[in-house]
Amino acid sequence: MTLGDLGAEVIKVERPGQGDETRAWGPPFDENGESAYYLSVNRNKLSIALDLDLATDVAVLLSLLRGADAVLDNFRPGTLERRGIDVAALLRERSDLVWCTLTGFGAASERLGYDFVVQAESGWMAITGEPDGPPMKVGVALADVIAGKDATIAVLAALSARGRERALSARRIFVSLAASAVSALVNVAQNALVTGRDAGRWGNAHPNLVPYQLFSAADRDIVIAVGNDGQWRSCVRALGLDGLGSDERLSNNSGRLAHRELVVRAIAERVVQRPASEWLDALAAAGVPAGVVRSVREALAEVDSSPVTGVVPSVPGTIRLAPPRLDEHGALVRQHGWGAFRYTGAAVE
Repeated sequence: MTLGDLGAEVIKVERPGQGDETRAWGPPFDENGESAYYLSVNRNKLSIALDLDLATDVAVLLSLLRGADAVLDNFRPGTLERRGIDVAALLRERSDLVWCTLTGFGAASERLGYDFVVQAESGWMAITGEPDGPPMKVGVALADVIAGKDATIAVLAALSARGRERALSARRIFVSLAASAVSALVNVAQNALVTGRDAGRWGNAHPNLVPYQLFSAADRDIVIAVGNDGQWRSCVRALGLDGLGSDERLSNNSGRLAHRELVVRAIAERVVQRPASEWLDALAAAGVPAGVVRSVREALAEVDSSPVTGVVPSVPGTIRLAPPRLDEHGALVRQHGWGAFRYTGAAVE
């Protein structure tokens, strides 16, 4: 979808009858019977349903592959090859073709890769949740999202190298949910590598920064995120906590980490005395990063969004096509191939 937002012509190949399984991941469903889950990631695409066990449909797919700049698939090893689609041969035939396979656990793995399983095995759940609570997943399928963005980056990088001599292996890309998720541990992973100790759960606090967590104001929850010593001094002034500001033990982040309980308790007792809006105004005036905990609907109220096409692109892109119904463009694609886009009414960039 991100490639489509950026202007790519995208043809989505689905199985007949069922199609993309997220079409059934509901409720909620919209008035046309499409699941919200499916709608969230499928704009700017045409849909064709092909049965890869039928030679005629394989021929249609091969024709599309030979006209494509990039191909993305999420099949397990050997699935396409058993149906007469030889990826290596296509790459040898087309020196400008880029092929990206998204997997759960790597190019050689047969394991099915769902986000929840990957969150469990990548270390994410072990560090998410309250310290004395059970492991917890992130509230969205973030491993899926990050892997999708990794695939987009890899495909664009490979396309940008066209015209230069490239080995076949440079055009055959594998992106896995597991590798993307472990890579996304970033500083948490580095903490473990540097110390040799496993990471734990910090709830709404931060393992390396204090104060950097959630606090309850008189009416609703806010977060305060102090990232440096200058912000610390500004924070305690804005909160009227002069005693903390004059405590030399707390003048740098290492000291605040060592005295985390003291700092957090003092701020919590102060913040609960006034409404969130007052604290946010004071902290903003002092240059201290802070925000209120919003609901999803509150967050959506400040962006352009649609119940059909979702949230506007986070990259400089455009929305040209609503998410397609299953095989909505099948006849067009069979007749015109990649030229089908000119018959959809979408402005192709």
